[in-house]
Order: sequence, then structure tokens, then C-alpha cells
Amino acid sequence: MIRLLVLDVDGTMTDGGVYYDANGNELKKFAIKDGAGIVLAHAAGMQVMICTGRECEAVRRRAAELKVEYLYQDVHHKAAFLRDFMAKQGYGKEEVAYCGDDLNDLAAMALCGFVACPADAAPEVAARADCRLPQKGGEGAVRGAVEAILRRDGRWAAAVEAAFGVRLGG
Repeated sequence: MIRLLVLDVDGTMTDGGVYYDANGNELKKFAIKDGAGIVLAHAAGMQVMICTGRECEAVRRRAAELKVEYLYQDVHHKAAFLRDFMAKQGYGKEEVAYCGDDLNDLAAMALCGFVACPADAAPEVAARADCRLPQKGGEGAVRGAVEAILRRDGRWAAAVEAAFGVRLGG
């Protein structure tokens, strides 16, 4: 059962664009549906990690809003970082899922028991993924990954009820 969901940011939680305002501040657009996905992950007992190669205040703010347990920015060697983190925290491969979109995610993905990618991921990432999502990066791919994980593990209906008070099915 998945206990930790690792998320890339650019191209996964966002559309991959880099936006700057007139003062040079970096801006990012996040999908509200992805926030609902993180709420569902938490309701199912999963912890969430954001692991990204860039540093951005907008990511810090979004992670805080969503009560993401682990935020690591400016990580240039994701696989080495994740390997060390999993060992220190006692996570086995089968307990970790990864959602990413590009070549710099491939080595870290190999450490995880379940891999999802947005519809617009690099072909090499899509070939490695257990689940190629119908959503593009920044358009609900994280929400889609969480749903795929929870349905696979049989936790979907309970998570929806816990998160939103909605009972599914008959």
C-alpha cells in the first residue's frame, strides 16, 4: 500500500511554464483539482512530498496551504535524495509512488513501487509509468495520480468520504 506520494512540480503540478512579473518574481499556476487530490491523499493516510529542482516561493506557499508534509526544493539529484530519504524514514519501494513528467525524474521513479505521469510527459517517462494519466501537467494530473493509487489500493471511496463527506456507490 502506498504511504508516500512524491511529486515533481514543473510539468506535473504546473503546466511547466515559467512566468515572471514586472519585478522579476516567479509565478506558477496550480490546479485546484490537484489540491483536492492532495486532500484525498491525506484523508487516505498518505504523506506527500514535493521534490523539485527549482526554488520558488510560490511552491513554498502552495505546499503550506495544502499541508504537504515534505517540501524539498533545489534538489538536483532526485534519485540520490529520495534513496536517502526513504532509507532514513523506513519507506520500502512498494510504499512510495512518484508522479513526474521529464527525464530528470526517471532515476527517482525507478526507486518507487508505483509511477504515474501526466499525459504530456516525455515519451521515456510515459514508457516507464505504471499509469499514464489523461490529464496534462498543471491540469489535474496530481488529482488523477491520487485517484489511480487509491482505486488500485481499494481506498478511493473511504478517502472521498473522509475528505469531503460524500458516500460513493450504493
